[in-house]
Formats: sequence, structure tokens, C-alpha cells
Amino acid sequence: MGAVEKQVAPTPAAVARTPMMALLGNPNCGKTALFNRLTGARQKVANYAGVTIERKEGAFTTSGGNSFRVLDLPGAYSLSAHTPDEEITRDVVAGLRKGDAAPDVVVCVVNATNLRLNLRLVLEIKRLGLPMILALNMVDVAKKRGIAIDADVLSRELGMPVVETVAVQAGGEKSLLRALDMMWPLSAGKPNPLSAIDAVGVEETQREVRRILDLAVSAPAQSHDVLSEKIDNVVLHPVIGPVILAVLMFLVFQAVFSWATPPMDMIKDGVDHLGGMVKDAMPDGILRSLLVEGILGGAGSVLVFLPQILILFFFILFLEDCGYLPRAAFLLDRLMGGVGLSGRAFIPLLSSFACAIPGVMAARTIQNRRDRLVTIMIAPLMTCSARLPVYALIIAAFIPNRDVGGIFNLQGLVLFVLYFAGIISAMAVAWVMKRFMGGEGKQPLMMELPAYHWPHMRNLALGLWERAKIFLTRVGTVILTLMILLWVLSSFPGAPEGATHPPIYYSLAGIIGRGLEFIFAPIGFNWQICIALVPGMAAREVAVGALGTVYALSQSGDEVAQTLAPIIASSWTLPTALSLLAWYVFAPQCIATLSTVRRETGSVRYAWLMAGYLFALAYVASFLTYRIALAFGG
Repeated sequence: MGAVEKQVAPTPAAVARTPMMALLGNPNCGKTALFNRLTGARQKVANYAGVTIERKEGAFTTSGGNSFRVLDLPGAYSLSAHTPDEEITRDVVAGLRKGDAAPDVVVCVVNATNLRLNLRLVLEIKRLGLPMILALNMVDVAKKRGIAIDADVLSRELGMPVVETVAVQAGGEKSLLRALDMMWPLSAGKPNPLSAIDAVGVEETQREVRRILDLAVSAPAQSHDVLSEKIDNVVLHPVIGPVILAVLMFLVFQAVFSWATPPMDMIKDGVDHLGGMVKDAMPDGILRSLLVEGILGGAGSVLVFLPQILILFFFILFLEDCGYLPRAAFLLDRLMGGVGLSGRAFIPLLSSFACAIPGVMAARTIQNRRDRLVTIMIAPLMTCSARLPVYALIIAAFIPNRDVGGIFNLQGLVLFVLYFAGIISAMAVAWVMKRFMGGEGKQPLMMELPAYHWPHMRNLALGLWERAKIFLTRVGTVILTLMILLWVLSSFPGAPEGATHPPIYYSLAGIIGRGLEFIFAPIGFNWQICIALVPGMAAREVAVGALGTVYALSQSGDEVAQTLAPIIASSWTLPTALSLLAWYVFAPQCIATLSTVRRETGSVRYAWLMAGYLFALAYVASFLTYRIALAFGG
């Protein structure tokens, strides 16, 4: 019945007796989908000792009652490592990592539609002498394309069990579980030294791959996806392709404002209603102020932007799952080549639209160290989702919600310009850095293009749920904690006798804000904005919640507003609003990102360099924006 039995977490002693299975294969072979299918919720994510490369480990029990630990290794094309990812995979399989024994069994996952590329890695791992199983994944897709694979012949020629799996389907892992039961008990010895891999040349390995394919695989004369090729003739066209990419990105940002309005209004009305209920139910005092102005006025101001973030990520996940994003990397390869980068930097930079942290970590797949370092340094200039609440707040307050040309939304146009400004700035910074760092020129881009397919709705739903969970967790932990701390700083000490300003003006936060105002006044920032910038260093979206708290406490009596946008619209000038938008295009990174940069580069110097150059760019951009806007009568 159930192929995988969920268990309670094993004890350390049980873990020591439980054999380890390692999953490895080429990128995009479905390895991680198989890992998720095997482990379900029984998995944990950490980093390998000494590096920030993600380590996914889980556990499962076969239908025969045999328990396994399973490790999902980073994707690799060869054990002749060229990137930090491939080094980890090589060292784990060969038992070279301190504290990690070699796996008891290796399951090499291959894409059944592209065995010519995948079998080279299989033959390399086989030379290590470890127990192995070959998992022919995506066999359903291979059959649809007319590719016939004789698993028995393949097993005979490779000298290992061969099973068929469909990782995206329930039950698609059962044949692998049966094969593991048949191998039980495992008798893994010490793997052969890595020199065994180099004992056979690449050309000889490729000849062996071709020999095995001739015996075990038959495919139609045109085994490639004809539809994908036809689409690529248009999508990858040197003129039409970039236009399609630009239009797609433009429509995404239009949808972020157009589609998000109804759910945002619902959340705002709900927060306002809850705030009103708390005010009516509680007497005036410190506790009511904390709940209404501190928690609801702060965290509630950030929560309202959840629909916009989910809409943005819906499109990113959709384009990724259908196979378009690798094509976008190729389209941008020429643009990035102009600044000395290759299109391989596109994926880390795209990841940075979610958050700079995974973008910085994704740069480890870039082989050239200098390219990797430059990509890390410009990743924060991509407009991460934490900026979106700030942009949306200011745009809604100062940019009219009207159509342009009868089809475009003016607010969406402004948001598109802000995202585009971040991209152009990143390219400019990369060009400068490459000139100062010297080294090799543009690196050629080699990337496997998956066939187009309709996205799996389950994957989309899980991706959006993960994104929502991350955002709500930040609202309920980091942002909420900072809002309470900011409320305390903004409420104490109270106003003196005969005070002419709101109490926050005399508080600790007010004193800090007025001190910083001396530095930021030339770019149009008032003391309230200065207060919000400080907790914004922990997480950028906290600035919106901080403004909500600060302005709620800056009002008095019945003047306390429940909506932040009208308050800043009446309190700021247009030059100030534009200056703050320019500031957040380049805003210095949150502390978590700087910490990741230090770990990923192995030096605190690059973290300080990133913080310094971003602060300088932000200040200069805001100064020029503010002064130009004033000159034009803003």
C-alpha cells in the first residue's frame, strides 16, 4: 500500500545504524523531485560544514521495512569538479569530507530523454566501486517522444540495477524502493580513490556511452521535441526574442498592481477593522497604544503587500517551470557579455528578485571565480521582494492610478522603471568591477535547454505557499519584534510639560531620527524617514511597518489614521518621495545578506565593500533625484 512510511525522528544511535543513500545526477534531471517524493515532510535543510552550499537530508522506510537516510547532492555534470557545487558532490561520494562517511548506496538519477549527456556521470561514479542503482527518471516523457529504452540491456551493460521512475507522480518511486529492498542488506566498502576516475579518458568514456546507447536505446530519427524547436525559433530570435522578454516582464509588473488591488483592499480593511475593534474594546493606555500603533500599525502595514509579492512570484515560478527562464539566460548572454559576464549569471540574478541571499548563494554554480564574485556583488541591485512594499506604498501615495494610452497602468509603468533601473545599475557596476579586477574576458555560456511543457500546478501551488509562509513568518517574527522595539523607543520617555510636538518627537527614536536628519536632509529625508531606515537594515520591508508606527504615533487624538498612504501623501513633498524611491533602488543590504556574502566569499572585506558602495550609490542617486525634482518645481 503506502510505499513510504513516515516515521518519528530517529535517535542518534539509530541514525548511526541507518544506511545512507546518496541521490545525484545532472542538473534538471528530477533528482530533487524524487528526493521530495521519497521523504515527504521528513527532511531537513542545512549547510555543509564550512560552506553555505545547501545540504538536504531526509529519511524514509521502504515497503519491505528497511530504513534509509537520503542525501540530495548538488547537481553535477562530472566528478571532475569545476564549481563549489561539484566539489561537494565529488567529495561526499568519494568519502573525502571530514565527518561524512561515503554513502552506502548511490542512486544516480538520469533524464531518460537525454541519456547521452547523463551516462558520462554514471560511468564516472561506477569507477568508485560503490553499490549503485540507476533511476531512469521522466520515462513517461521519453515514451511520448518515441524513445524506447531496454532497461534489462542497460542494466547488463552498466552492471547495476536499472529502475524506471516518474518523480512528479504519486507512486513514481515504487520501483526504486523495491530495488533497494532487493539489495538489502547493503555491504558497502570504502570507495576507490578519485584517481580511478581519471584513469579513463573523456573520449573513451564518451565512446562507451555511445556503445551502450546503441545497444539499449532506440529513438526516432527526430527524437527532439519538434514543438519546442518551433517555439525556440521565435523565442530565441536575436531581434524578436528580446522584445518578447521585455513585453513579458512589462506585463508582469502591470499585473502586480492591477490584479493585487482587490485582495490588498480586503487585507487593509480587515486590519483597519481589527484596529477599530481593539480601540473600542480597550481603554486608552500603553497596552492599547502597543497593539494599535505598534503591532497593527507596523506589521499590518507590511502584511497588506502579500498579494503583490505572490503575484510576482506566480509569474516567476510559471516561467521557470515551463522552461522559459533558461532561454531568457541565453537572450541576456549578449547583454551580459558587454559587461564581461556570461548568461550563466542570469539565474543567480533572477533569484535575487526573490531575495539577495539565495541569489548570492546561487552564484556558486559559476565556474570562473571572478565572474562569481562580481555576480555576488551586483546581486543586491536586483529589486528583491522586500523592496516591493516600499515601492508600492510610495507609488500608491504619489502616482495617480490612471491608464496611459488606454491599456497601461501608470503605477505599473513606474514600478517597471524602478525594476529596470536596478538591472541597468547592476550591469554598470559589473562593467566597472570587471575593469578594476582584470582577468579573463567573457566566458562562453553552456546550458541545457529543457523542453517546453505546461507547468505542474502542484509545483506552482507549493512554491507560492512556500513564499507566503516565508513572508508571513518574517511578519510574525522579525518584523513584529522590530515593531515592538520601535514602539518602545518611540513611546519613551514621554513628552515634557508644555510640549508643542507629538510625544514621539521627544522619545529615544525621535532623538535618533533628528540626529540622522542632519545627514539625510540634503536628500530630502525628514526625521520620521530617518527613524524607519534604521530597523530597515534588518529587513527592507520593515521600513514600511516602521513608517506605520512612527506616523501613527506622530498623530494625536482623532488624527490617528488607519491608512499610511494618505498620511505620507500629505506629509511629504514629491521630491522627497522620488528621492526615497531612488534610495531603495540602491539601498544598502540587510544584515543577513551581508553575513551571507561574508560566508560565501570567505572574507568580511567584500561584505564591507558591498555595504559601502551601495550606500554611496544610494546617497548620490537620492541627492541627484531630489535636487533635479526641486529644480523642476516639485
